[in-house]
Amino acid sequence: MEIEYHGANCFVINTKKARLVFDDNLSEVGLKTVTKNDDIVFFGAKHKQPSVETLIVIDQPGEYEISNVSVNGIAARSATDEADKTSATMYKLIIDDIRVAVVGHIYPELNDSQLEALGTVDVLLIPVGGNGYTLDPVGAQKIVKKIAPKLVIPSHYADSAVKYEVPQQTLEEALKGLALEPRDRVAKLKLKASELLNEDTQLIVLERQ
Repeated sequence: MEIEYHGANCFVINTKKARLVFDDNLSEVGLKTVTKNDDIVFFGAKHKQPSVETLIVIDQPGEYEISNVSVNGIAARSATDEADKTSATMYKLIIDDIRVAVVGHIYPELNDSQLEALGTVDVLLIPVGGNGYTLDPVGAQKIVKKIAPKLVIPSHYADSAVKYEVPQQTLEEALKGLALEPRDRVAKLKLKASELLNEDTQLIVLERQ
């Protein structure tokens, strides 16, 4: 499994059989879309159909089995929607025996049912930019402590190339709030289940591709 970060909240996960794309709203923030034909595309909220012929689009809760990837979409409250407690979707995926959680722009207070659905997490992909649009470092830290993943990969922080609707905190500010020092800063992260042996939570910064 290989993870790439493309700016904002967009990640691409390459598996042996599929290319998974998460929250490719890049054209809305001044970047080029990364979605290709036959990708499996995930959004953390209801979204219009991508402009390319994707294999499948998932933007709501449910259980899915796609290209040897098990997916559990878990309803959550959006960070910007106080009225609807199911307006966002978190994703728990099992890829090559690695358990990945992609939480998106959610409210940081997760209930017992949501935590149970997330279960054990090896890799957590989580936004940290805050300012009322998404999780801030304090909210992200709450989730990290409750889930206790082996690896944390932050997203959605200030970037001169990204035209955010709401200004976001810098990565340096976010790291202070998370109280985690980066173990590595890499362009892409290749992982095998056998490599995830650390007991303490570690943080890796992925460079925007």
